[in-house]
Amino acid sequence: MQKTKKSIAKRFKLTGTGKLMRRSPGKRHHLHQKTTKQKRSLSQDKHVSSGRQADLMRGLPHGL
Repeated sequence: MQKTKKSIAKRFKLTGTGKLMRRSPGKRHHLHQKTTKQKRSLSQDKHVSSGRQADLMRGLPHGL
């Protein structure tokens, strides 16, 4: 039985339709020089591109 890669499981979540979502980088520091619009868009989760999703799904054999 293949084990789940915990590093992938911590960073990505699976939607109900089977797509992977990821967090946006850049929301830790230097926030005073970013606009409110930038910070708002960084707080939303993004879809993982289809090319990278296939590699990541191999590390999640049982889903999340």
